[in-house]
Amino acid sequence: MAEVTYNEATSTWLLQMSSSAYGFVLSGEARLPYHLHWGPLLDHEGLSTISAAGEVASSVERIAWGKEDPHEYVPWGGQRYDEPSLKVEYPDGTRGIEWRFATQLVVREDQATTLVLGLADSAYPLRVDLCYRVFDDSDVLERWARLVHIGESGTIVIRQAHSANWWMPRRDAWNLSYLHGGWGSETQIAETTLGPGKMVLESRRGTTSHELQPWFALNAGDAIDEEHGEVWSAALAWSGSWKLVLETTPGGHLHASAGWNDFDSPIELLPGKEIVLPVFAGLYSSEGLGGASRAWHYYELAHVLSRPGRSGGSPSFPSLITSTSVPAPVVPLPSLRPVLYNSWEATTFSVSEEGQVRLAELAANMGVELFVVDDGWFVGRNDDRAGLGDWTVDPKKFPRGLDPLIERVKALDMGFGLWVEPEMVNPDSDLYRAHPDWVFHFANRGRTEKRNQLVLNLARDDVADWVYKTLDRLLSEHQIDFLKWDMNRHFSEPGWPAEVGNNPERSWVDHTRHLYQILDRLRSAHPGVDVESCSGGGGRVDLGILSRTQQVWTSDNTDAWDRVSIQEGFSYAYAPLAMMAWVTDSPNPLTGRALPLRYRFHVAMAGSLGIGGDLTKWSRAELTEAKELVAKYKVIRPVVQHGRLYRLASTRRGLPLGAIEYLSRDGSELVVLAWWGIRRYRPWPTRLRLQGLETTARYRDVETGEEYGGAVLGQLGLRLPEGLDFTSMLVHLVHVEGR
Repeated sequence: MAEVTYNEATSTWLLQMSSSAYGFVLSGEARLPYHLHWGPLLDHEGLSTISAAGEVASSVERIAWGKEDPHEYVPWGGQRYDEPSLKVEYPDGTRGIEWRFATQLVVREDQATTLVLGLADSAYPLRVDLCYRVFDDSDVLERWARLVHIGESGTIVIRQAHSANWWMPRRDAWNLSYLHGGWGSETQIAETTLGPGKMVLESRRGTTSHELQPWFALNAGDAIDEEHGEVWSAALAWSGSWKLVLETTPGGHLHASAGWNDFDSPIELLPGKEIVLPVFAGLYSSEGLGGASRAWHYYELAHVLSRPGRSGGSPSFPSLITSTSVPAPVVPLPSLRPVLYNSWEATTFSVSEEGQVRLAELAANMGVELFVVDDGWFVGRNDDRAGLGDWTVDPKKFPRGLDPLIERVKALDMGFGLWVEPEMVNPDSDLYRAHPDWVFHFANRGRTEKRNQLVLNLARDDVADWVYKTLDRLLSEHQIDFLKWDMNRHFSEPGWPAEVGNNPERSWVDHTRHLYQILDRLRSAHPGVDVESCSGGGGRVDLGILSRTQQVWTSDNTDAWDRVSIQEGFSYAYAPLAMMAWVTDSPNPLTGRALPLRYRFHVAMAGSLGIGGDLTKWSRAELTEAKELVAKYKVIRPVVQHGRLYRLASTRRGLPLGAIEYLSRDGSELVVLAWWGIRRYRPWPTRLRLQGLETTARYRDVETGEEYGGAVLGQLGLRLPEGLDFTSMLVHLVHVEGR
């Protein structure tokens, strides 16, 4: 059980998690919180020793010509020149902040304990509540802040508001890992050494973006080891524009601050109102990047991913009532994701009841559990130039309506899903002709189209209400089990002419906040409907959207070899259960690469399996093989989607080989997937050494019956297949009882 304790004698707060701890001290006349420790477990005595040692000496101020004391929440003002957590402007023009201690409170809720530390400006009506939440079964510490205007008049302008600020321990050097990419090449892992100054990772696009992820991992000294060494990692739960700053100060301190992107987005805080900032979660691991990944995965499975019965995913402010109730049982993991078929690559916009039924029959015979009709089902949608916004079934394509298709799909024992893109509109649509003012735009400026569409300003209450009612109507009128929620472009001309003079820049934030509210309302009204987040592939993947959806579309690039690196990068921050991976046609429609069907399946089996090819063109032999592979996936699915992940080999390490091991939480089963690329003439590794096994146990290959000792698998390893380019391997081992 996690513990949050206060030592009155030393004025120190200590948050103890599963295998790590976080601590700070209330110091000085104003009793402000200064960071002391984030790392291995320790007690209050150890924390007091750190406090007494004095982290910031006066010599640092002389070197830096400024303050660098490790405030938990860095205010802008005085002689602080590093990245602030908060910058505001008061009605009289004052922009600096001077904090004083106000309140402290500990709240116990289910499996979580939350510390709320209140600070107030010494002269103005602004209070900030710093929130720290720990879980009984996790090393992830959730942090966020709430800003409250406690006055009766005047507007406070929030110029920059980050959710939290993380101070790293003093080290001689730091190595940074982060995720970058682009459309079709998302979540590529990058590594660099941090030097003096700032490194800024950000999105100014209105969404999380394909280009960068709001996640990082740091280690000190040598290059990161997959399974050994200390790692500090953090991720921001926000699906709009964001900014993450890693700064090494002149005095040698490293801190990381993140939150909403302040670019073009001052937010006005009115009297009596509050702003709750998104969670900026962090974790410490002593087991390398692999250990950090597994900690993120379990946290997401247990405390983030949306599922029926869970409350909304916003960083809730705990009620001011302490609870002494007995902790509830451990949160069950989310349901396994079904094998999915999506019709897009088979039909594109040429959708019809007859064609979809034929695909559904082939998919059902293959063992598919969820059938999804993609783009092209609604009025006016014969290409990407028209129809977006007019979300009614096209009577030309479905003369009998959508229900006969849904009934047929359900008779085939599959769930039914539908593609939507509710944040977008085509200029050639009835919606746009009726409401041209509903899109982002500036007066006297053009309206930039991408994919022939514009972005609806979801910050508007009337637009948000229309989106909710439109989707609620669809889900109420039809037996729909699943929505693929797409967003195929980023913001441009983010104007709101009707709100000029009334803080129209708030749309950068309110668009995403309204998106969250719509998803929360839909989940409450239709708890049996699952949602997949898609944004032209992986353009909106983050902890914020994951708290409201069941899965995400990883990339529009379904080329299996390209997917090896995309999916590896995804695994650093996000759980395999949430990662949709499709088997599509060969040659691949994006890259033109031809790959064996088994290879394509083995790559897609590394996450939540989907199929997206034109099944009407697959041979009988391919359909038969696919059916066998789907059945195999269903056997290993619990281990892949709920198990512990170990990266055994990476294509980034100089060889065209990727390999992942999944170990069930009770250690009774493991699955190994490996994929070769193009082999060149040179010595090759012939075995994969497995991780996390009992050295004295024995494990049996489910397919061959061959048995291995745990020590042999860990030291010698599994033999890799010999063969041509693009060879793959799947091995399923079970613990042999009584050995």
